[in-house]
Amino acid sequence: MASISQKHIQLALSLPPRLRTFFARYPAATILPEGTAPESAKTPYQEEAPNPFLSTKHPVTGRWHDPKYSLRRQAELVKLARTHGVEELLPFTTKGTEERIRKRVELGLRVKGTGVGEKVKGHKHERHLVAKMEKRRKAMLDMPDLIREWKKVGKRNWTRWPK
Repeated sequence: MASISQKHIQLALSLPPRLRTFFARYPAATILPEGTAPESAKTPYQEEAPNPFLSTKHPVTGRWHDPKYSLRRQAELVKLARTHGVEELLPFTTKGTEERIRKRVELGLRVKGTGVGEKVKGHKHERHLVAKMEKRRKAMLDMPDLIREWKKVGKRNWTRWPK
């Protein structure tokens, strides 16, 4: 048991100072020692704001307070935690990898014309390009027959098109 706690302490000391400070202020419930109630182990920071990444409503005035960590700082913390393999210990944030993947799946790329059955308007020559290229392809495939027909008709009757 002592070797396991020593191992956790060594891992915690290997983290960068910003992550160490964050986990000291807002320890995850999963890293608390067994037998301790989560409510009794709350730090003063956690009592003030349980999740520092979300806005909180003041109980008396009813006014909303900004999160303790801005979106930019949240993103930096998530990136740091991801590189050190402790992202799952962070509280919920919209900057987390799972949340970003969920949003990407739900909303897609959000670029007009990339969805199923969508088209981008484009210029007239862009809209007609597919039909024009198909017509050109068909003419190229029919070209040997047309040449053969012209050779049958001869030079003098080139004005008459074969039907």
